[in-house]
Amino acid sequence: MDDDLFAQVDDIVWSLGGDEVEGLRSQVRRYGIKLWVGPVKPTRTHFEAQVLGRQHVDGTKGVALEIGFHAEERDEGKNEAALARLLAAEPTWRRRLGKEATAGPFFGAEHWRRLSDAWLDPDLSGDDVAFEIAGRLVDYVQALAPLLDRG
Repeated sequence: MDDDLFAQVDDIVWSLGGDEVEGLRSQVRRYGIKLWVGPVKPTRTHFEAQVLGRQHVDGTKGVALEIGFHAEERDEGKNEAALARLLAAEPTWRRRLGKEATAGPFFGAEHWRRLSDAWLDPDLSGDDVAFEIAGRLVDYVQALAPLLDRG
């Protein structure tokens, strides 16, 4: 994996239409990128692409790349409410996100919620991988950000 992979993803996110989402912000880390709408400080309700141990996804060895929406509030009820709000609007986003978009508890943190894809053992060194990750992340942001309660 290229050390600059998620910095590349960040650049591509903005060129693919990240600037079309009012108040969108990003934070790049070595093993991921977080996007959120709103205040300067990252919120616990955000979009993310991140590398994680596959054991958290399906219990086997290896690596997974998870891309999508996260609700990581300390209050599990708030996380459930955020996910329920998105699921109530499923007809508006399902066509864009497809059957790969899966809702449920977050991998390894049962009180958090997610609506995301998990790519098992992805080739993170491929020429187009930054574009693939950024494109999928932008799909999630553009499909779901308008549905989130920002109050």
